[in-house]
Amino acid sequence: MNFLIFTVISVTVDAYSNPLSCKGICTNAHDPSLIRRDDGTYFRFSTGGKIAVHTAPSVQGPWIYNGAALPNDSSINKAGSRDLWAPDVAKFGSTYYLYYSVGTFSSQDSAIGVATSTTLDVNSWTDLGSTGAESVAGSKFNAIDSSLQSTNGRLYMNFGSFWSDLFQVEMTAPPTMIAEEVASATQIAFVPTPPQAQEAAFGYQYGDYYYLFFSLGSCCRYDVNKPAARGEYKIQFDKSGKSCLQGGGTTVLESHDWVYGPGGQGIIRDPEFGLLLYYHYVDTRIGYSDGQKQFGVNKLDFSSGWPCV
Repeated sequence: MNFLIFTVISVTVDAYSNPLSCKGICTNAHDPSLIRRDDGTYFRFSTGGKIAVHTAPSVQGPWIYNGAALPNDSSINKAGSRDLWAPDVAKFGSTYYLYYSVGTFSSQDSAIGVATSTTLDVNSWTDLGSTGAESVAGSKFNAIDSSLQSTNGRLYMNFGSFWSDLFQVEMTAPPTMIAEEVASATQIAFVPTPPQAQEAAFGYQYGDYYYLFFSLGSCCRYDVNKPAARGEYKIQFDKSGKSCLQGGGTTVLESHDWVYGPGGQGIIRDPEFGLLLYYHYVDTRIGYSDGQKQFGVNKLDFSSGWPCV
């Protein structure tokens, strides 16, 4: 699989567009995962509140809170099973798959779980527990921050946060379990200098290439999305030709104006705006607390061969 790698970083620069306007509940948006149902309804899943679910008729809102995706917690027997992180939602066939992280901050004792639904609605999710992607102290990775990617009829999970950064493992079909031993997961991006602050991998195919977006920086002061790499999954390079396994990554979005620390990103195609990059960020005019994380959306342009906002 050909991969281009992009990162999100927190620095003060210019030439970035501000987020599109947002109506309704545009906070409570940490680590957003966005999906559009066939009837046109947008669903936004986010960290906290047992995976908070918001819906809207448009990507710009008005967003309303619907409830928790997993109100009864996760069945995974690890610390953090009542405080679920970093959701990722994908559709395979007629079923939606909600991946989530179980763990505690600054610990490798983590796991990636999965729940299923045929509607996306709250009170419709069935928790299936662990996908088999788990880590413990001393593992070569931290099994959190997952995203599902499909290519050439095969399914992959990208995951990782700090601890040697980003990895990839093949999934079964349907994608409820890993298809190989998690210890054999392939490293796909790495920052060799401590603290190896890289996470939130999101793969996206555009044209003949696969782009790997990730967040670079310590939570929650990243700059969002560096795509880095044209090549097979195991061979990724950024726009300058630097390997993503040696800290490569071409910045797509970073802190600017009143937008601080964009991160936790994903990509979706909207019928009105086309391709969009979505993420969370801090609006410095409002506040920095976790509950004040804003939902950000920018138009994404690949016309130069590399994504930009």
